[in-house]
Amino acid sequence: MMMFGKSQPEREEDKWKGQLARFVKENQEELAALSWGLFLERGESDETLGIDLLPTPHFVFCPKSAIEKLNQNVDGYLQEILGIVDNHKPDLDVLIIGIGKDQIKVIQFEPQPSPSVCFQEVGKDVDTLLDMLESRLQEQVRLMPIIM
Repeated sequence: MMMFGKSQPEREEDKWKGQLARFVKENQEELAALSWGLFLERGESDETLGIDLLPTPHFVFCPKSAIEKLNQNVDGYLQEILGIVDNHKPDLDVLIIGIGKDQIKVIQFEPQPSPSVCFQEVGKDVDTLLDMLESRLQEQVRLMPIIM
């Protein structure tokens, strides 16, 4: 049940989601630049950028076929996620799938400025962005251990 105006206490098994949300908020411009750079490199790929938190946080690419298979294995509970993946517009928004133990979290945001402008402004190539963001993520998780 959702209660408006009152915050629910965060469950231990959900703390990683809050940590991931903070990481995304603190690194929006770089994540948008990475997303656009990957789009330029890969074109119309069926893969979605992901962050796998185990065993150590790292970026992964999630093929749509793997998400569809997982959806079948969980009796269609991921159908909405497939809709989000299908309607993702790389020139307007950023889409990342966060992967924790037995859970996933969809992260989608529309950066200002656009992903293409972020890529130009950040001025780093995809490999440099991946390394930099992965290091930041690992440092954040090191400072705030993930409970899973």
